[in-house]
Amino acid sequence: MTTTASDSTAPVEAAHAEHVVGYATFVKVWIALVLLTGVLVALSATRSPNLALLGLLVVTPTKASLVFFYFMHLKYESTALKFMVAIAIAVLIIFIGLTFADYYYR
Repeated sequence: MTTTASDSTAPVEAAHAEHVVGYATFVKVWIALVLLTGVLVALSATRSPNLALLGLLVVTPTKASLVFFYFMHLKYESTALKFMVAIAIAVLIIFIGLTFADYYYR
């Protein structure tokens, strides 16, 4: 039995066809990212550093998750890959926290 190029790519194309995202979804996510950037700019313009910090701690991870899920197509990946990405982000947060703790206690 010989396989042609179209036979070998058929399962791959079928697997990717089930989660094709239209342009409207990308435009909506982009608009959400622009609006969240506007929120961050507005919060940084306030005279309250606590409010600006709260905005950074809430809005920035929200923007990052939108980019991860939609533009990097993590929404359509397996649970194992999502878990590995979550572990990598958790390790990054731990290392950043340890760096700040080291700086604080010196």
